Amino acid sequence: MLLNGKTIIITGASSGIGAAAARIFAAEGAKLVLGARRAELLEKITEDISANGGEAAFLAGNVEDGGYAEELVALAESRFGGLDSAFNNAGIIGEMGPVPDMADGNWHKVMAVNLNSGFYAAKFQIPAMRKRGGGSIVFTSTFVGHTIGLPGMGAYAASKAGLIGMTQVLAAEHGPENIRVNALLPGGTMTPMAGDDAGSHEVVRGFHALKRMAEPSEIANAALFLLSDHASFVTGSAMIVDRGNSINKL
Repeated sequence: MLLNGKTIIITGASSGIGAAAARIFAAEGAKLVLGARRAELLEKITEDISANGGEAAFLAGNVEDGGYAEELVALAESRFGGLDSAFNNAGIIGEMGPVPDMADGNWHKVMAVNLNSGFYAAKFQIPAMRKRGGGSIVFTSTFVGHTIGLPGMGAYAASKAGLIGMTQVLAAEHGPENIRVNALLPGGTMTPMAGDDAGSHEVVRGFHALKRMAEPSEIANAALFLLSDHASFVTGSAMIVDRGNSINKL
């Protein structure tokens, strides 16, 4: 088991990539603290994990709130004795449109959910990992704003690119403490965030060299690698998992 005995926080765990990660990480032996806004979905995933012999606890809340990040760490310590790793996966796209036409509120909301939440996560997760003698953090970023610019996604791109910059600094700052920090950059993935417009999905599939969108489990498995000891020499990376989107021009 790649995560046997490790206690891991997952945010955005109620659906999509986060929910897939919860099930995969539990099967790999992790003890999980699951976070998201929707308590009823978190409860269902926690019950499923327990029914299959895994260990999980959940706490609903808003990642925009620094107090929530602290509470998730406290739950990991009280329930499982400490914190080893975290998959900070929560995020939103926000309202799409040109920056000159964008409402201030939309910009600040996207920054709060996507970037500020990463700051709060690191602020409270890293001290807890120090107590364990090290750890691993993965932030979900994106190829948008890193390898390609997509019109209408200025706030999303800026917030997620900010996570990559923070990842690099955190990796440099805390590498001597045996804390690895990496960013995961998924391509188009079949999650609720992708919507249900078949025409839009067809366009997005065409962006990728493999001509398909990912299943959430495929992205979760990439996070599994980064959090596991198989990635023991990987830190400060922006790991692209986009099915060739970044290199495809056809």
